Amino acid sequence: MKTAAEIRDLCKFFDLGSVIVKALRGVSIDFPQGDFVAIMGASGSGKSTLLNLLGALDRSTSGRYVLGGQDVSQLSDDELSTIRNQMIGFIFQSYNLIAQYTVLENIEVPLHYREGYPPISQRDSDHCLKLATMVGLADRLDHRPFQLSGGQQQRVAIARALVNDPQIILADEPTGNLDSQTGEEIMQLLEGLNAQGRTIIMVTHEPDIAARARRQIVMKDGLIEREGVLFE
Repeated sequence: MKTAAEIRDLCKFFDLGSVIVKALRGVSIDFPQGDFVAIMGASGSGKSTLLNLLGALDRSTSGRYVLGGQDVSQLSDDELSTIRNQMIGFIFQSYNLIAQYTVLENIEVPLHYREGYPPISQRDSDHCLKLATMVGLADRLDHRPFQLSGGQQQRVAIARALVNDPQIILADEPTGNLDSQTGEEIMQLLEGLNAQGRTIIMVTHEPDIAARARRQIVMKDGLIEREGVLFE
């Protein structure tokens, strides 16, 4: 099976002056294409640090991270930005929408950062409209985030994550701010994307949400404590 991403002996240390925090202490794992993984662990276990490294939002202290056949740890800042925009889609617990933008404009945001910064074309706009329709927001295109429910804002975030057809979707507590019914709707969307072949790596603290993934990774003290099908 083709590998979407792989990490080998990944370490991340934070020098706080009086102490060095070893957030990751040599983590190795593969993420096959089409995988759906839930990462769990207590606060300070390293799960958020791992997600940031997988998203190329930070650099490791040592180790290798191979994304789409490229060793990300060897890339320049500009190259990191390009690969992040092209190959990774982000879904955040707090949605991270731009308050003054409409639904459609928020979905378009990653298009503004494509290599060469080409202007948004009619084809791009049609693509964004299709994504908005897919997540059930065709009748909310001109609404701004404050006019949307939490679930609707998360749907915008999902559409935005898909706009550049990324290889991997990283979801950080995607249901954390939602009621159970809305959370169920978001999980159904993620499961549908995974069924289409998308690789999804999700951080969650909720066992019932983690059970929806194909496998689970439990982290402790910067290491993988357990990995496999842990919740049924």
